[in-house]
Amino acid sequence: MADWAKVRLGWEPRLLSITRIMIGLLFLEHGTAKILDFPHQPNHVAWALNSLNPGVQGLIELIGGLLITLGLFTRPVAFILAGDVAVAYFMAHAPRGFFPLLNGGELAIVYCFVFLYLFAAGGGVWSLDRARAGRGEAQLGASRA
Repeated sequence: MADWAKVRLGWEPRLLSITRIMIGLLFLEHGTAKILDFPHQPNHVAWALNSLNPGVQGLIELIGGLLITLGLFTRPVAFILAGDVAVAYFMAHAPRGFFPLLNGGELAIVYCFVFLYLFAAGGGVWSLDRARAGRGEAQLGASRA
C-alpha cells in the first residue's frame, strides 16, 4: 500500500499550480468573451474602452486571467482580481437579492475566495514566479562565488 502522506505532500504544490492554471483559463475566458467576442455570447455588446463593463472589466479579466494562468505576478494580480470580483458582486449581483444562488453571484464569490487563496499561497511550482525566483537565486549564488 502506498504511503498516502508522501503522495499527498508530493502532489500538493502541483495541484496548487493546476488549480491556478484552470482558474486563470476560466477567468481569461470571461475577458476574451467581452473583448474579443470569443466565445460568442448572444447578449454580447460591442466593446467600448470608455465603459466600465465590458470595456475596463473585460481588460481586467483578459490581462488578469492571462497573468494568473502563467503564474506571473500571481500574488498582486490575485489580490487585485479578488477585489475586482468582490466589487462586481456587490454592483451586479447583491442588488438582485440576498442569496447568491438566487442573485447569480455564486461564481463571483468562488472567484473572490480562490483569488484570495492564490494571494496567500502564491503561484505554485509550475509558475513563472517560481522560475523567476529560481533564476534570481542562481544569479545571486553565481555572484557570490
